[in-house]
Amino acid sequence: MKTKIIVIVGPTAVGKTALGIGLAQKFQGEIISGDSQQVYRKLDIGTAKASPEEQAAARHHLIDVREVTETYSAYDFVQEARTAISDVTSRGKVPIIVGGTGLYLQSLIEGYHLGGQVDQEAVLAYRQELELLSDSDLFGKIAELDIEIAELNRRRAIRALEIAKFNPDAENNESEYDALLIGLNADRQLIYDRINLRVDLMMDHGLLDEASWLYENYPTCQASRGIGYKELFPYFAGEASLDEVTDKLKQNTRRFAKRQLTWFRNRMDVDFYDITEPDFKAQIEAKVSAFLKVEPQI
Repeated sequence: MKTKIIVIVGPTAVGKTALGIGLAQKFQGEIISGDSQQVYRKLDIGTAKASPEEQAAARHHLIDVREVTETYSAYDFVQEARTAISDVTSRGKVPIIVGGTGLYLQSLIEGYHLGGQVDQEAVLAYRQELELLSDSDLFGKIAELDIEIAELNRRRAIRALEIAKFNPDAENNESEYDALLIGLNADRQLIYDRINLRVDLMMDHGLLDEASWLYENYPTCQASRGIGYKELFPYFAGEASLDEVTDKLKQNTRRFAKRQLTWFRNRMDVDFYDITEPDFKAQIEAKVSAFLKVEPQI
C-alpha cells in the first residue's frame, strides 16, 4: 500500500505555511519543507522561512539542513524528503509537504530523479523544448529511441526523454506515494499585492542585513542566486539605489509566482482553492479528511 502524503503548493505569499500548520494540527501531521532555499541556515527572512513560533506550532523537517556554502538539488531533496516521510509515518503522523519548488515536488511525487550532478537548468531548457512539440512529434521521439512506456501520455513521454538524455542509468519508478495535491491561488492582482507587501515587511524586518552578510561573505554561492538576495547585490556594489533594487525584488518575485502557477497547472495534478472564498479552508479540510479517512481534530 502506498504511503499517503499531503502536498500543499501555490505561488509565493499565498498562505501555504499557515494552511500547512493548520492541517498538521487538525490531522496529526508534520511539515516537510518543499522549498529549495529554506534548507539554508541563516537565510531566514529572504526565504520566508517559518518563524520559530510557527515551527513550534507544528514540527518541521528539511529546514536549516545546509550551510550557505553547500549546494542543494532536486536529487538531494528527493532522498532527504523520502527519509523524512518515513520518519514521520513511523511515528503515526501524516507527512504534509509544503513548498513552491515545482521540480523538487514533481520529482518526489512522480518517483524519479536525474541524479545529483545533473544541470537542472539544462533539464528545464530541454523540457521547455519538448513541450513545444506536438503529440505526434513527441511520441515519435519515444518510438525512435525505442523507449517502452506503459500508458503513454505527454507527461510520461517528456519524463522518459529527460532521463534518456541526461541520465540513461537513472531509474524511472512508479511513485511509492499516494499524494493529495492541494493548491492555493487567488486573483493575480491580489497575489501581486501580497508579494509587494511581503517584500516591504521583509525589508522592515532586516532583509537588507541578511543579504549584506551573504554579499560580503559568500557572493558566488548557490544560495546567493536565490530570489530575495541577488536583487539587492547591486545596491551593496553602489550600482543601484535601495528603491531600485527593492522594486526589482518585487518584480522578480511576481514573475516567479507566475512561473510557479504555470508549473503546477501544467505539470502536476493539483486541485486549486481560491483563498478569497470564505469556506476554502473548510473545503480543504473535508478533502483531506476524506483522503485520510479520519475526522479532523477540533
